[in-house]
Amino acid sequence: MSFSSKVKEELARHISPARHCQIAELAAIMNFCGQYGRDSEGNYTIGFDTENEEVVRKGFTLLKKTYNIKDSVSLSEQDMQEVWQKLGRLDQPVSRLIVKNACCKRAFLRGTFLSVGSMSDPAKSYHLEFACTDESKAKQLQEIMSDFDIDSRIILRKKYYVVYLKEGSGIVDLLNVCGAPVSLMDMENLRILKEMRNSVNRRVNCETANIAKTVNAAARQVDDIEYLKAHYDFKNLPHSLREMAEVRLENPDATLKELGEYFNPPIGKSGVNHRLRKLSELAERVRDER
Repeated sequence: MSFSSKVKEELARHISPARHCQIAELAAIMNFCGQYGRDSEGNYTIGFDTENEEVVRKGFTLLKKTYNIKDSVSLSEQDMQEVWQKLGRLDQPVSRLIVKNACCKRAFLRGTFLSVGSMSDPAKSYHLEFACTDESKAKQLQEIMSDFDIDSRIILRKKYYVVYLKEGSGIVDLLNVCGAPVSLMDMENLRILKEMRNSVNRRVNCETANIAKTVNAAARQVDDIEYLKAHYDFKNLPHSLREMAEVRLENPDATLKELGEYFNPPIGKSGVNHRLRKLSELAERVRDER
């Protein structure tokens, strides 16, 4: 089962005890995948255009709780009128009165994710989106998320207006708002593992780069000293530089700190670096003269 399916499964089990929140969630499901219709006998019907059985069950559960409507019974005109008056037309955004409370906005977002939401596996990438068929519905969804300081964007993809999140923190906030604590904790654990792995990789890459830099610098220093031995009289070198050259040749793989410890008394990294730089400058000068 995908991570997105697990989130929907958790949200489908979440039933708000407040009727106004149940209506808000039902309004979201109806608005994004609901249908009004009539059967062969002319009776009114309500259905859901989705392949997700969790959404269908949740939709009919909310219809039963809010309007005492069962999926096996055709609706009377009175029942249909009551639903119409509250939920309104399905080709327009839901009434602001339905989502005026913060708790109802949470329920609305929950119903919207169940209906048209999806997200990638957070172990691979951070991406959550809602595929809306109408721009005004996409903008309403974006506004409701912004009420919880969740920053989303809208992009037109074929015939859909896609409201999406790309930041892990924003997705975590949305899961919290929708009421999916188990999925939230699973994602947080994955985020921690991912960040730890990335941190270790950065450290290894940094250390590898430092080692390569040290090895390359040491190789250049040895080459310079070997050149001086071949083309310059070591007796003319100051004692400190001659001693430094001998120590470096004897310890070609040693770090600056380790080289300094071979002296008596020991010298610091800056002192070692200064002497090696002097030797390299001298070698360069001799090359130019030759």
